[in-house]
Amino acid sequence: MIRVLRENKQTPQRIEELVTRAGGRNRFGEPNFRVVWGWSRLSLIGGRWSDHDENGNLIREVVELREEPKYFPHDRWHIERWLPPEAYGTPEQWYSQTIECGNGQSVPALGPFPSRGEWEHCFTIQTPKEEFLGLTPAICSGVVRAIEWSRAQSRAKRRAALDESKRKREMDYEKFVDEVLWDEPRFHGQPYVVTP
Repeated sequence: MIRVLRENKQTPQRIEELVTRAGGRNRFGEPNFRVVWGWSRLSLIGGRWSDHDENGNLIREVVELREEPKYFPHDRWHIERWLPPEAYGTPEQWYSQTIECGNGQSVPALGPFPSRGEWEHCFTIQTPKEEFLGLTPAICSGVVRAIEWSRAQSRAKRRAALDESKRKREMDYEKFVDEVLWDEPRFHGQPYVVTP
């Protein structure tokens, strides 16, 4: 039998305290932000599941709720922000939009209605090349403060900042393409000229 082992990690208490100080608490007294390890953050997911034996043979198919890792990559720290229950609509809206049916059974694809709200992903701690990056107080408090600062900005300012960021990425890409395309290749010391 194949057994999947998950690497579970607990967030250090001083990081939890720092993130709570930076982001405050919600109406239930819980932090507005928290840091979780990808493999440790499980979420109820409903649907049709196929179970196989150690040789890959189908044992059964079942429609049910299962706890599965919520984030990918699993081997990274993720920062989550709490959203209140009303952000998900009413329980009736939730179930009408998330219900999965199979084998005559109904199951909510995203689990039960989040009556106490839910923490949603807002940042993965990793390098710009998507490589592992360790958990540090500076990174965590910086991310939380940046998110809180951006929420305090007007919608027009946030839109303008996103547009400027997109424009800068496009200009950087165009500069990169120009450098690659217009770099003169040489053949035996002579410029290589392409003719139509």
